[in-house]
Amino acid sequence: MGTPDYATEILKTLLNDSDIEVVSLITQEDKPVGRKQIITPPHIKNYCLEQKIEIPIYQPKSLKSDEAYSYISDLAPDFIVVAAYGQILPKNILEIAPCINLHASLLPKYRGASPIQTAILNMDRISGVTAMKMDEGLDTGDILAYSALNIEGMNSIELFDKLSLLASKLTPKVLKEYKRICSIPQVDAIASKTKKIKKEDGLVDFESAKKLDAKYRAFIAWPGVFLKSGLKLKELKLHSEEGVYNPGEILQMGEDFALIGCSEGVVKIFRVQAPSKKEVDIISYLRGKRLSLGDTLI
Repeated sequence: MGTPDYATEILKTLLNDSDIEVVSLITQEDKPVGRKQIITPPHIKNYCLEQKIEIPIYQPKSLKSDEAYSYISDLAPDFIVVAAYGQILPKNILEIAPCINLHASLLPKYRGASPIQTAILNMDRISGVTAMKMDEGLDTGDILAYSALNIEGMNSIELFDKLSLLASKLTPKVLKEYKRICSIPQVDAIASKTKKIKKEDGLVDFESAKKLDAKYRAFIAWPGVFLKSGLKLKELKLHSEEGVYNPGEILQMGEDFALIGCSEGVVKIFRVQAPSKKEVDIISYLRGKRLSLGDTLI
């Protein structure tokens, strides 16, 4: 059971394992995408269609229906593997077979919708994947296995890809060793819940260069980062954590970058996009606005 490319990587590994038989794929419904609202299948379904993988694909509107329960129970699965599916599994489906969820954080840290972005925002050094036996709570089930890695400097796209590969390698190991694994309960006292990312979360300022860089890396896929003026900062990196400057002050203009001061630290900006305009390099933007050293980028 899965929907985005994170789940696709896991499915690929299971399909290539001769000891494992995938009896069905359950994914979200096809949905309208883009300005033209073109009906588009989920990433994982699209992969199966493109690769001509002949497994039954089921796309229930809700897992709470009698039809969904009958479909899954009739499969008589040994396990239900769940990876970024996008729906809550009701109790009657959890009872059909052990439901193994591959969650993109080291639980109980970062339960919920945005564990990858939150780890970057909090400037964590380590993140990873947790294999968990699902219960009725939100990411509260007993832990079966971990796989971890150093995430310093990564953006959310890079981390998503790395965690997808970790999850794909961890899943068959957990399935094959399941009867020998001694699961451990999560400690609720040290748990944290992440929120669903909203567009307004991408609003940034020039107070802390380190925090601005973290937001840029966390929200690079969506919603991106932008100033109160609506100017989108499309490509940047941390230049220095030290130094005290006027927020937004243009400190240096290079051939394809500008150093912008923050109340604490400096960021190096390469590309920007003004509202209703095309993305351009920062130097072209500054010249177009007749801004130079000592002026403020707003």
